[in-house]
Formats: sequence, structure tokens, C-alpha cells
Amino acid sequence: MGSIAAEQPTKIAPPPSKSHYKIASIPADGIGPEVISAGISVLETLAETFKSFSFSFSHFDWSSDTYLRTGAYIPPDGLKQLKAHDAILFGAVGDLRVPDHISLWGLRLAICQPLQQYANVRPTRILQGVSSPLSACQGSPAATSKLDWVIIRENSEGEYAGHGGRSHIGQPWETATEVSIFTRVGVERIMRFAYETARSRPKKHITFVTKSNAQRNGMVLWDEVHDMVRKEYPDVTSDKMLVDAMTCRMTLQPETIDTIVATNLHADILSDLAAALAGSIGIAPTSNLDPTRQNPSMFEPIHGSAWDIAGKDVANPVGTFWTCAEMVRWLGQEEAAELLMEAVENTMGKGVKTRDLGGSVGTKEMTSAVCEEIQRLGAGNAVPTKAS
Repeated sequence: MGSIAAEQPTKIAPPPSKSHYKIASIPADGIGPEVISAGISVLETLAETFKSFSFSFSHFDWSSDTYLRTGAYIPPDGLKQLKAHDAILFGAVGDLRVPDHISLWGLRLAICQPLQQYANVRPTRILQGVSSPLSACQGSPAATSKLDWVIIRENSEGEYAGHGGRSHIGQPWETATEVSIFTRVGVERIMRFAYETARSRPKKHITFVTKSNAQRNGMVLWDEVHDMVRKEYPDVTSDKMLVDAMTCRMTLQPETIDTIVATNLHADILSDLAAALAGSIGIAPTSNLDPTRQNPSMFEPIHGSAWDIAGKDVANPVGTFWTCAEMVRWLGQEEAAELLMEAVENTMGKGVKTRDLGGSVGTKEMTSAVCEEIQRLGAGNAVPTKAS
């Protein structure tokens, strides 16, 4: 587990005023190289269109192939190399030749935890051109407009702290423990981040997710810290849900939800349910943020490595495009992020979609279509330039 400083949680730092951004690219496994290549093409088109900012990319060959060849995913000075960048664009980790717990802890968590990317942010809404199961279940396409959420996941400790062990392996009395770690400082800082996020949204409402009825130690601390922090935000309304009941509410009453805060494990599960309710896990983004901005934050689509379709030009790059928009927004380029998402939705609204969304185009064709739409929107909207 990454170390947690024994100090009061700090507020969200504003983005620095910059016009050039250094991005670390880690495509990694499966469809990762395809979708990250697509994302870089879109980012370069966005920069060319706006001309008020630019990107340079450093490519890191950290993958399961690297692990199998060298015995490690990340070299000894790897984190130092990453710290020289403004953000990290990550593809997916997972390989049939490597156990999942080795690949996850060897690469993704080996970046998130030491770089204190303690806030995992997953926005969820139904994009134009995407069909949601909710519209069918609730009998009206209008039902899809009721789903517009952001899930805040504690990303540094909790159930994924990595504490525990196994003993007496192979014996009938073999024992395995998985210890959840909840620290006051860790819980407090994610609660404040979640409330700040809720405060920035129109509804100013947060749903606090727990399971303290059954988990009577760490989750009770989780509850107590939430009760303390929520008093600091009288302008934000809140309610409380047990995680199992939350799955029902997300499915049956999506309009009652706006911002959600949950533990590492609970939010991991709920965010995948959210992606499915929004139409496809292939379109969902993730931001792994260090809100203090002392370390670079990492941005990734949530769809995984999808080895069964790797290299076939059928992967959906929209999750990466949305991820790129969130990265651009975090870097302070709000207008560019909005234009990118408009381009994505316009493209899908015209019926240009990959197979998982009922379309027929491939990864490269989808990327070209979105790039063309960025250029069209940029020409029509007279986007700002350095000269202006």
C-alpha cells in the first residue's frame, strides 16, 4: 500500500497555467495499444484544432510482455520517469499468461498507490447514439436522460490495500486473509474530494455508500468520518445507502442519484454496473487523480485488455476518447474537453459506431470519424488560438 502522510487532507489544487503538456503513454496489454493509439490521434487533432496548447508523448513499453521478458512491469526508476510528466494515459493490463493479481499489482496499482492517486473518478451518462437497458426496462427512451452520475472511488486503501497472507498452503487447514485498511486521513480526504465534486455539480447531492451493518470496524470508521465531513458542506444534500441496496436503486431509480462515494471495492463494482446501465463498458472512462497535483494523475478506459479481440481492429475507442476528454479537463482545457465529447457524441449520433454498440465500423474508422468531427466543429466554432 502506498504511504499516507499523517496530515490533514488537502484541498483540490487548481490546474497550472500551461500551454504544453507532457503525457506518459502506457498502452500495456491486449487492446490497450490500439485504443491508446486512437486516443493519441484524437488528442493531436484536438491540439491542432485549438492551437492554444500542445502535447508531447513519451511511450513506455511496460506490459505483460515486458514482465515475462524481464521479471518486472516497471523498471526501478519507473515512477521517477512518470513524475516528469503532466499526466499518464494508460491502456489496459491483463494477459492470459500472467495471473491477474500479478499483472494488476505489478503495473496499475504499482502506479496508483505510490503516486497517491487516491481519487478514482468515473463519470457515467448515456451518450448520444447509445442504447441503454434502462430505456427498455422503463418503457421510454426518455428514461435514459435520468442517468447522469459521477462515482467517486477511494483508490488507495480499503479492500485493495494488499494486506494479508496465506499459510499452510496445500493443507486442508490452509488459511488466507485479506485485510481491509481504512485510515482516518485516507477516508477523510476522499470524503472531502467527493463533497467538493458534488458541490460543483448542479444537483449538489451525494449518496454515501457503506456496508457498516456487517463490517463493524473499518466501515464504521468510514461512516463516522462521513458524518463529520458532511457537516462542512451544508449546501450539499446527502443520503446513505447500503451497497447491496444501491445496486437496486441504480437500476430502478437512476434519477435520484447524482454523485456517489464508496470504498475501493464497492465503487469498483458499482461503476461497472453503471457502465452497463449506460449501454456499454467499452465507453466508460476513469481518472485516477492526485488532487494535490504533487504527482501526475493517470487516465484510463475501464474496459480491460479484452484479449479475445486484440489486434482485430474491432475495439471500441470511445472509452479512451472520453478518458482523453477527462484528462484534458483535468489539465485545465475545459473548452477542448467539451468539444471532444461533442465530437464523439455527434459521430455516434450519425450511426458511426463499433460492433459492441450495434454498428459496423472498426477502431481506426471510428477514430478517423471523430478526428474529422473535431476539425469540423473547430472550424465552425472559431476556437481560441495562441494568437488570439
